[in-house]
Amino acid sequence: MAELDADLDHIIPSSLLPPVWAKLVVGFVSLLCFARSYDGDFVFDDSEAIVNNKDLRAETPLADLWLHDFWGSRLSSNTSHKSYRPLAVLTFRLNYYLSGGFYPVGFHVVNICLHGGISVLMVDVFSVLFGGLQFTSKGRRVHLAPRASLLAALLFAVHPVHTECVAGVVGRADLLCALFFLLSFLGYCRAFRESSKEGTHSSTFWVLLSIFLGAVAMLCKEQGITVLGLNAVFDILVIGKFNVLEIVHKVLHKDKSLGAINYNYYYSLNAWLLLCPWWLCFDWSMGCIPLIKSFGDWRVIALAALWLCLIGLIHQALCSEDSHRRRILTLGLGFLIIPFLPASNLFFRVGFVVAERVLYLPSVGYCVLLTCGFGALSRQTKKKKLIAAVVLGILVTNVLRCVTRSSEWRSEDQLFGSALSVCPLNAKVHYNIGKNLADKGNQTAAIRYYREAVRLNPKYVHAMNNLGNILKERNELQEAEELLSLAVQIQPDFAAAWMNLGIVQNSLKRFEAAEQSYRTAIKHRRKYPDCYYNLGRLYADLNRHVDALNAWRNATVLKPEHSLAWNNMIILLDSTGNLAQAEAVGREALELIPNDHSLMFSLANVLGKAQKYKESEALFLKAIKANPNAASYHGNLAVLYHRWGHLSLAKKHYEISLQLDPGASGTKENYSLLRRKLGQMQKKDV
Repeated sequence: MAELDADLDHIIPSSLLPPVWAKLVVGFVSLLCFARSYDGDFVFDDSEAIVNNKDLRAETPLADLWLHDFWGSRLSSNTSHKSYRPLAVLTFRLNYYLSGGFYPVGFHVVNICLHGGISVLMVDVFSVLFGGLQFTSKGRRVHLAPRASLLAALLFAVHPVHTECVAGVVGRADLLCALFFLLSFLGYCRAFRESSKEGTHSSTFWVLLSIFLGAVAMLCKEQGITVLGLNAVFDILVIGKFNVLEIVHKVLHKDKSLGAINYNYYYSLNAWLLLCPWWLCFDWSMGCIPLIKSFGDWRVIALAALWLCLIGLIHQALCSEDSHRRRILTLGLGFLIIPFLPASNLFFRVGFVVAERVLYLPSVGYCVLLTCGFGALSRQTKKKKLIAAVVLGILVTNVLRCVTRSSEWRSEDQLFGSALSVCPLNAKVHYNIGKNLADKGNQTAAIRYYREAVRLNPKYVHAMNNLGNILKERNELQEAEELLSLAVQIQPDFAAAWMNLGIVQNSLKRFEAAEQSYRTAIKHRRKYPDCYYNLGRLYADLNRHVDALNAWRNATVLKPEHSLAWNNMIILLDSTGNLAQAEAVGREALELIPNDHSLMFSLANVLGKAQKYKESEALFLKAIKANPNAASYHGNLAVLYHRWGHLSLAKKHYEISLQLDPGASGTKENYSLLRRKLGQMQKKDV
């Protein structure tokens, strides 16, 4: 569109117009904005989607990626999120393999590079949107719209709302989806060019390639399927040159209930995040946005403003006398609205109402509309330098905001702390801060934030569960039981809360209730090794040894690396005199977990009692090498040497054990016996 490009003459320097230079500038600026996040940690959803996701590990067959959701759960499971993104998970797995483990730098660098590549690609996309698809006889495009496409690409590259997608590793799904979405769109444009130049065979190839790339986008994130709708709109408007004056927006005729008003208000908030991305938050749920409960709420004004703007844009897109303006505005609205539809809650319920990451693709449409707006302002005013200064100010401000926001995404401390000033009423923010503090051992502060989360959302069962766990560890068992009982009352299938309730009831000596709680947890989660382990501990306390062994065996079947369950089996068999069986279980455990020093220690004790001194000594020494500061390891090795008759070695390890734990009464007693024996031997020698 030559007029729009001319209107932007005072804003974009002519020296930046060659495509190579334009792409270099856009790429450099996009990398500059988010480079600060390259050495950040895994934060927020990264823990579940990456660190705790077994699909990233080599032992998980690649075929399982096609049967699991984004978080590693089977799609058929009732607990599955149903988010099907196998190609995104595959890239995480490649990152894990190439990095040699869960080292976040490699994951972050890929995200930053993806955003840089997408931003560079946007120069070509905006060139098509602004310039159209008119070709010379030699197949060259007539209108490239270099100024408009460069400005829009810069606005896209530096938009702070993209921080969550780039700085949060799980945003990889949105980035990959956007990449293949745009490639699909460009492929569809190429099909039109080939059909006008070379005939149908080549154009058919590009159409099929476009459909394939759209499918790839969908396998990166569900939103990718909307490229088919966008391509259809593009086909109608640009290729078919259809005049859509008869389109009527049915949204205006929707039911005017408060529920519809709230959803429309959420749309206005999403629009505000694009217009003014200053107040950004990792999570907008749980009280962050209070519901509109009456038509007198002032926020209805925001809803009205959104629809007035949309109606004005739609009117211009339909009724403008300038066909180029109609086409650009309609495509801009298409890019703004169509990719947003899966997250709009119009067709099906999704797990959020506002999320910055879903605005990555819709921001393309926003950049188109904003660039058109700057062009119109420049055309209608003589103060063109002022417009240029405003544009430059927006770009610089957004770059600085991107750098600041990227820094906030580097650690959970900064990320969760930044959310408090934006969403102080968000129970999830307080919950995550509490969880972070609890993981660092600051239980007192964690309790305060968990209590606030429960106050803000009295049905927040996960906050109740975590708070109950901390109170249990602090021996505040009565309140812990009340919280956990309330959690399972609110959510009867909350298996973890049932198990924790059982642990508290066991501590309160309410054994029957504890057993019932454990059984209920297992009913709701059949494969629950930790619950079987705790059930085994209950049975051991009740001297139901066979039941305890069976429960621990179930735990090890479900989780072969469950060291505590293996250890308890060995210790129980040892204490009941079943040395042969204890030895067999110990050897089986060490075959599965060969580097577990606690298993070496337990088996060494059994072998010592069985008078297999040499093998017992080897295991004790191996355990001590792995954990040299364990007083009991040195003390029990000393007992072995004492029995074996290696008294000088026994004396040495008794002394080391007592240095590590001076209050160990058993070790003191054995050491005294040894010293008396050594003293008697010296007298005999004299």
